Amino acid sequence: MIIPCLFIAPSGNRGRGVFTADALEAGVVVEISPVIVMSGEERKLLDQPLLHDYIFEWGEDSRQCCMALGYVPVYNHSYTSNCEYDMDYAQQQIRIVAIRDIQAGEELTINYNGDWNDAEPVWFDAQ
Repeated sequence: MIIPCLFIAPSGNRGRGVFTADALEAGVVVEISPVIVMSGEERKLLDQPLLHDYIFEWGEDSRQCCMALGYVPVYNHSYTSNCEYDMDYAQQQIRIVAIRDIQAGEELTINYNGDWNDAEPVWFDAQ
């Protein structure tokens, strides 16, 4: 499920991103995405190509990984994101929720650390 006002567009020097054509209120679910879960062994293989940049750690022990379908792989990172993601291991889904009001035309971002305000450097900033 992706709300109909979302669209993919260029995001400056960050490639593409997810944007909204309509204003969104805090708390609205903007996307529920099914995931493809892969084993720890498969994760080792996925750490090699560019696809690594688009997978999520998965499971209570983070030994697995998943590839989210829908727009989830296109959300850009922000340390002060306007959305957050929740992982539902039982349903094999990732849910994106607005954590503040978002203006029409604004890019939707998530914090790749998992918590919307976690300032721990992510892998591409730590290099």
